Amino acid sequence: MIIRGSNRAPRHFKRSETASSPSWFCEEKSLFALSSLILLASVWALAFAASTADFPFGPWTRASNEPILSPQGTTWESAGTFNPAVVFVPAKNQEKHKDSKFVMLYRAQDASGTSRLGYAESPDGLHFTRRPEPVLSPEADYEKDGGVEDPRLQKFGDTYYLTYTGYNKKDAQLCLATSRDLIHWDRKGVILPAYKGNWNKGWTKSGAIVPEKIDGKYWMYWLGTAADKTDQMGLSYSTDLLHWTEATSTPVLPRRPGKFDSRVVEPGPPSLLTERGIVLIYNGADDHLVYRTAVAVFDGRDPRRLLSRSDTPIFAPEKPWEKVGQVPNVVFVEGMVHKDNRYLFYYGGADKYVGVAQAPATAVTAFTKH
Repeated sequence: MIIRGSNRAPRHFKRSETASSPSWFCEEKSLFALSSLILLASVWALAFAASTADFPFGPWTRASNEPILSPQGTTWESAGTFNPAVVFVPAKNQEKHKDSKFVMLYRAQDASGTSRLGYAESPDGLHFTRRPEPVLSPEADYEKDGGVEDPRLQKFGDTYYLTYTGYNKKDAQLCLATSRDLIHWDRKGVILPAYKGNWNKGWTKSGAIVPEKIDGKYWMYWLGTAADKTDQMGLSYSTDLLHWTEATSTPVLPRRPGKFDSRVVEPGPPSLLTERGIVLIYNGADDHLVYRTAVAVFDGRDPRRLLSRSDTPIFAPEKPWEKVGQVPNVVFVEGMVHKDNRYLFYYGGADKYVGVAQAPATAVTAFTKH
């Protein structure tokens, strides 16, 4: 489990009974202070190392201090552009590296609050060019008036699987669509209906699919609403990516009263499968609905089994545009790309902007089974 730095205090030493002279006492105090500082530094270093030992990435920093995408115009993306999914698409011809690109699907809101998914491309993962029209707009009954929200992308073979929230101003439900080009989408419908499940009593959202089959099944972490009205994390499995069965009788990652994730525990980007387990970035909110970022690690052979979990957030709202927007005090991570020995993490800031953080890749290997 993760070592909690806040609970690890330096040892307190009792002053020697034989110390009688002022000079000896001053010297002892100095030695005590120096020893305490060294011990404290060592403890914090140990706590940090232990807390990130299972992660394929190091400490996070902002790759840009300003939003990389902001609302624009007066129509479909005028009120907010946020909560993006991002994938790296290599060039079909390996000799034409310049044709490789980052593709972002982002949630865009108009002035009436209806959401659509916009499409943007980038050569470097930081500077994006948008298509003038959305690539997915509300059409089905389960999307009308509210829209299509909060995309997450996973690829199997030549097909991209898009999980998103369909919202019709009454119900929010986890939905699925597929595509081969990230522009033209084929709806597969609601895959986790609201108000159903072993413990879920409300809406369903945020489907983060594990990148490979485990025990012959696909696995997906998702958000549901428990009987106490808090949002917690569930887990389901499937043999075809269309029909899903709940894997646990209680939340696989429950809320923790009194902590930064006391009110909401919501999957972030699709997880990474590593030599240490399934690494899942998640978004946690406290009782004041301040959203921060954390990490959970599950067993790579049993996605139901939690191995470790952040005791403190790894990323939090700091910039003015992360604290002020449509919803204050929110960083909400949904996209992740590993490229050139670093990870890029794409997030929504205050439900209005898109930001990007970065972290160096570590010795923990993210791998793909074949």
